[in-house]
Amino acid sequence: MGFGEGVVRREDPRLLTGQGRYVDDLGHDALAVAFVRSPHAHARIVDIDVTEALDVEGLVAVYTWEDLPGRVGEPLPLLIPHPSLTHGRTGYPLARDVVRHVGEPVAMVVAADRYLAEDAVDRIAVEYEPLPPVVGIEAADRADRLVHDDVPGNLGGVLLQETGDVDAAIAAAPHVLEFRLDIERSASMPLEGRGVYARWDADDETLRVYSSTQASTSVRAAIAAKLDLAPRQVEVIAPDVGGGFGVKIVHPWPEEVLVPWAARLLGREVKWAEDRREHFVASAHERGQLQRVRVGFDDEGRVLGLDVRILHDHGAYTPYGIIIPIVTSTQLLGPYKIGAYRAEVRSLYTNTLIVTPYRGAGRPQGVFCMERTMDRIADHLGRDRAEVREANLIQPGEFPYDQGLTFQDGRPLVYDSGNYPELLRKLKELIGWDGFEEERASAAASGRRLGIGIGCYVEGTGVGPYEGGHVEIDSSGRVHVSTGLTSQGQGHQTVFAQIAASELGVPIEDVRVTTGDTRRFGYAVGTFASRAAVMSGNAIALACRKVREKALRIAGEALEADPADLEITDGVVHVRGDRSSAVPLRTVAVLSNPLRYAFDEEAGRATQFATAASPDRPPVAPGEEPGLEGRGYYSPVRSTFASGAHAAVVEVDPDTAEVAILRYAVVHDCGRLINPMVVEGQIHGGVAQGIAGALYERMAYDESGQLLNASFMDFLMPYATEIPRIRTGHLETPSPLNPLGIKGAGEAGVIPVSAVIASAVEDAEGLRVTSMPMSPDDLFELRLRARDDASLHTARASRAAAR
Repeated sequence: MGFGEGVVRREDPRLLTGQGRYVDDLGHDALAVAFVRSPHAHARIVDIDVTEALDVEGLVAVYTWEDLPGRVGEPLPLLIPHPSLTHGRTGYPLARDVVRHVGEPVAMVVAADRYLAEDAVDRIAVEYEPLPPVVGIEAADRADRLVHDDVPGNLGGVLLQETGDVDAAIAAAPHVLEFRLDIERSASMPLEGRGVYARWDADDETLRVYSSTQASTSVRAAIAAKLDLAPRQVEVIAPDVGGGFGVKIVHPWPEEVLVPWAARLLGREVKWAEDRREHFVASAHERGQLQRVRVGFDDEGRVLGLDVRILHDHGAYTPYGIIIPIVTSTQLLGPYKIGAYRAEVRSLYTNTLIVTPYRGAGRPQGVFCMERTMDRIADHLGRDRAEVREANLIQPGEFPYDQGLTFQDGRPLVYDSGNYPELLRKLKELIGWDGFEEERASAAASGRRLGIGIGCYVEGTGVGPYEGGHVEIDSSGRVHVSTGLTSQGQGHQTVFAQIAASELGVPIEDVRVTTGDTRRFGYAVGTFASRAAVMSGNAIALACRKVREKALRIAGEALEADPADLEITDGVVHVRGDRSSAVPLRTVAVLSNPLRYAFDEEAGRATQFATAASPDRPPVAPGEEPGLEGRGYYSPVRSTFASGAHAAVVEVDPDTAEVAILRYAVVHDCGRLINPMVVEGQIHGGVAQGIAGALYERMAYDESGQLLNASFMDFLMPYATEIPRIRTGHLETPSPLNPLGIKGAGEAGVIPVSAVIASAVEDAEGLRVTSMPMSPDDLFELRLRARDDASLHTARASRAAAR
């Protein structure tokens, strides 16, 4: 049950039987926090009157920005500075003078329980002077109004990525197309919202914080900096986290500063758990982009030049920098060889919620752009869509392939390995591409309208700078694995145990994995960008190899054998080919720690009168440490690049314009598979999120900056009944960049779905699809416009004929 096997997830029984341990399960006696949040998208704060709130029984404290001391009251950090982000701006933990989106925190209430805290919130009177809001990408670009007075044109930054002479390449191309594409806002909706619980120990001056986060070590560093504490004084623990999808990688959230600060100030346990409306208006969104494309290509459909101008809506602030535009501009290229390329992204402020990474993180927008471009080329030339893609694919013998750009890790965009033609071949076979026209004709004979779509992608995974792992074998033979990154449902307790079991030769049942606890492992980056398996998986493997080497050396002394002749099987060290000459790992663990006192019979083996050690050598040799443990770090030279291809067959109702997905197929290459079952689960979940983003989910703002669908009554999400059975195929091209040869898989399912569904709906309807998501209303309007255009064309033709 080791590396490469479909081991059933070990964490599931506990989670499925209600034994999970989430932030809101903790601190039942803690004081509760609630926030006054702005009802305006853009307004000046004139006055905050807390008088009536003071009469609420059980009220402990009310804080506004003026109450925040020193660094606590300073703007939140800009996490990822970049030269192209020329006007980065972040908000305050509590609004100072001006609010810039609905939901921005204005005041914090601490009370005996959440009900009383909410009662106090309702009694706080805030006087606002409304200011004209900026809503929508095009309004931001017009810059008739400004979100920040000191940011000209609402322009946070301009990112330019290019290779070759694009203008010359397009001018010389036999064919040129120009068109516009739009992707609307959506957002991750984890089952568990954000949450923070903190307690201060005045005796030893330490702060313990539990946070539903994807980056516990980073939250620790941020809290320590804001509260002027040494990092060693702060412990941050991510218990079970009920989904993240990117929204919980942002840190520190205002609440992650304010709740610990209040706990320390009051000397009491303090907790805040986000409600669902807060998540809609006070967490983060993603996806919103407007793309203008100009492409030149030859008669075979090969792209000779591609020019993409992108307007990116990053909301009211930029705490996470411009990572999303960087990813969009680089991952847009996909598995293709593009003759010359230019992407210019203008990242704009609007009076809407901040935009930070959400599963896929800029890739769905980029893939939508490229795959829609491939479809437009095929349509223009009258060629098969798969054939046009094949004409542009990077070939297996061309790796490593340098795209000549800079990726989100600041390193060159160099694809490490892959076999893109084989991905496409397997996908066509899996979806039934070559036989689809017969299927379409058969369905049409009975009045049904079918279409097929396809999409390819390349995903940068395993971004640095590093991750670490610690492995220890105790005297019972149990293996304890710790890593600093967090878990939000990815199956880390299973796959990391598989890696350790394979490396150490122990049963997987003997391995225990701890993640996201700075007490157990203090140095880490976090879980995001499909990096956990690549980064921590390799770090754990390296740590295991140190432990294995030491175990074989100690066992060799005990067995009077050359360590090179030993191996470990089922937790027992033995001479290769001779199981009779053996010593259990638990005994090796005992022998690794020279003892003076025997606390049991097994420990007696390690005491000074029981061993036959040389009297001329110290019990612990120079350079050695007691115990059977090891620590390893993995830091990549650059990212690995996974890849894949998706296809779908859809049926569109001729009357209601509803879209049903009949079949969905995925072929994915994430290098060597640690656990095929877990990878398939990641893909299936990602496809479900992709379908949601393609057909259902959108953030609907009105012109005043009010989010009109900030509840599950109005924000549509698919049920299981809307998600088809997904056919999956795997391809393994090992990465040469890391010891295990693996690549990431966490976002693979979601990335190309909007492009694939758009392709399929367009194929079914014969109408141009340039915007996603696509609701039945949207499709119905497309049909009406097409009919109006057709009627106008007919009328014009008739008038011309009459003349």
